[in-house]
Amino acid sequence: MGDFADRKKDSLEYEICRGFPAGAIHCFTTRYGGVSQGYLASLNLGLNRGDSRENVLRNYEILGNALGFSVEDLVFTRQTHTDLVERVGKSNRGEGLFRPVLPERDGLVTDEPGVALAIFSADCTPVLFYDPVRRAVGGCHAGWRGMAKGIPAKTVQAMEREYGCKPENIFAAIGPCIGSCCFETSEDVPRAMLESLGEEAARAITQKGEKYHVDLKKLAKIWLERAGVSQIFTSGDCTACLPEKYWSHRVTHGERGSQAAIIMLK
Repeated sequence: MGDFADRKKDSLEYEICRGFPAGAIHCFTTRYGGVSQGYLASLNLGLNRGDSRENVLRNYEILGNALGFSVEDLVFTRQTHTDLVERVGKSNRGEGLFRPVLPERDGLVTDEPGVALAIFSADCTPVLFYDPVRRAVGGCHAGWRGMAKGIPAKTVQAMEREYGCKPENIFAAIGPCIGSCCFETSEDVPRAMLESLGEEAARAITQKGEKYHVDLKKLAKIWLERAGVSQIFTSGDCTACLPEKYWSHRVTHGERGSQAAIIMLK
């Protein structure tokens, strides 16, 4: 039995982390269960992928009905591969779907119930956070640039700074992303990881000829452990190996929808 499990409702399918305690709803979505058509079929959750707004809203309604949030509760990131993490609350609800997200932010944290944080991915690494003691949640998007900047650790630090969370109380779930099996890169990616994490990053890098294979999930775990988090759960799925289940930017050459990782305090 792995750290993650499938959940289904009608045609909707999503992943949850088995290790998260009660008190927060969360999910990592798949491609299954929405109303989008064509190359975006069927659960596209990105507004900037060429889909109609009506389809995307309906997809969120389907997901919200299954999990227990409303579309009005959602707060989006504005992902630009930064290490910026922003505190949000009820006053931010609707940012992304009903009004613009003005600041760049690849991470979000909140301690207010009824605020559904949404993190987007299609090969990059989504990480969700939950502190059941202080009752705070967070999420971050870590592409390789954000990973090199340490955004998983900086999300933990934001929870400490904003809410007084203790790292030993935080649960972290590293969601489906491209695995080292498929994430073949040039030298720039491993060099960035070694510069930021030192030789410890070498555990997540394998050289094959002139190319490198990089394990983003392992790098996320290293950052989380450095931040003091020990309750870490990791999805075994590679988005590029399972393009029929997940959106993969690399496999589709950009012709794809978006997954969302969502978390909200009950």
